Amino acid sequence: MRDEIRQFVIDTLRQMNYPVDDVDDDTTLGPAGVDLESLALAELAVEAEDRYGIKFDEAESEALAAMTVGEFTSAVEARAGNVAAGASAE
Repeated sequence: MRDEIRQFVIDTLRQMNYPVDDVDDDTTLGPAGVDLESLALAELAVEAEDRYGIKFDEAESEALAAMTVGEFTSAVEARAGNVAAGASAE
């Protein structure tokens, strides 16, 4: 699932017209990396929420800018796993 999420993140960045040729797990989403602005970070989070049925709190927006692509991928994967676990428990 991790590879699928990473590819989703890269594809989403590409659709948002950000250069992704040099993006890897160690690339920061915010300054000194992809350099997503707050609106673009919010859009990435919403796209992940819609795709994987997860939720990011508004308070996490600053933390997202400090995350690397790998950390964001892990956060999405962990939340998606929790959603799947909750669905199978029902």
